[in-house]
Amino acid sequence: MTSFALLFNAPIAVQIHVAGAVPALLLTPLVLWRPRRDRLHRLAGYGWVLAMAVTAISSFWITGFGVVGPFSPIHLLSVLTIFGLVTGVRAAIRKDLRGHRAAMTNMSWGLAAAGFLNFLPGRLTNRIVLDGAGWDGFAAVLALSVLAGGAVWWMRRATGANHA
Repeated sequence: MTSFALLFNAPIAVQIHVAGAVPALLLTPLVLWRPRRDRLHRLAGYGWVLAMAVTAISSFWITGFGVVGPFSPIHLLSVLTIFGLVTGVRAAIRKDLRGHRAAMTNMSWGLAAAGFLNFLPGRLTNRIVLDGAGWDGFAAVLALSVLAGGAVWWMRRATGANHA
């Protein structure tokens, strides 16, 4: 049975991290597939950048998996995210749409990878969403992710969509 009590009892850094990650995940399809340069794309994009910044910055206070001091290899993704946000926003300001699209698309892949890895056994997301289903739950998430990714790829290919 799914229980958010685990999240509400987690350290505040984890709660802030999740509070940034969830809106970023929900806004990703809108900002990637919305027609460019319209008001909704820009407004959602501002929210996405803020959510990604909160997610990346808050991760530096989540140090339970320390490999190098308190930090783990996943913190490298946070550094890359902050760099990507600056690069992507700077490109948008300079009207470099190709650079903007590349930076934001790359970060969305990073967000998807990080979100996927949160379903590994023992992680909080696995315990909340999958009720601690372990490797079987992770395998189910993997299968659904592959199916969803394949469906998106096929739909975008079939419609001839060529942007991000």
